[in-house]
Amino acid sequence: MRKVVTKALAVVVFAVSSMVFSASALAQEWPFVDGDYWEVTGISIEDGGGLTYANWLATEWRKNLEFAKSKGWIKDYMVLSNVYGRSDEADLYLIRVIDSVPSGAEGEQRRKEYMEWQSKSLSDMQKESGNRAEYREVLSSSLLQVMKFRD
Repeated sequence: MRKVVTKALAVVVFAVSSMVFSASALAQEWPFVDGDYWEVTGISIEDGGGLTYANWLATEWRKNLEFAKSKGWIKDYMVLSNVYGRSDEADLYLIRVIDSVPSGAEGEQRRKEYMEWQSKSLSDMQKESGNRAEYREVLSSSLLQVMKFRD
């Protein structure tokens, strides 16, 4: 009988201590604060296409992102080169930094403003995009969020 009481008491003590530990763990703050979003696109460049693609990035791509930055739609943008890339990895990573992902309505409004500014037809832009397939391939696209340590 004494063993049964001891086991029961041990189970009760364990259960109570588990609940107290769980409650204290829940009361702790998450150690991170959500930061900016990074939209990262991995690009593979075909042999002989490096200069052509670099020129497009330095002109059209940059012009478009400067417009988006002037509107406050993005905070920053950059191109990273994969210096020691392996055969199955991207050569370049195109990055856009944003505060938040726009809602559907906000995205539609931005599209309208962009089309007015662009002064090209959707058909022309599609043709230009298709032409880039001759010298580059999009390998991946990710939306990452910076996790900042809480002070």
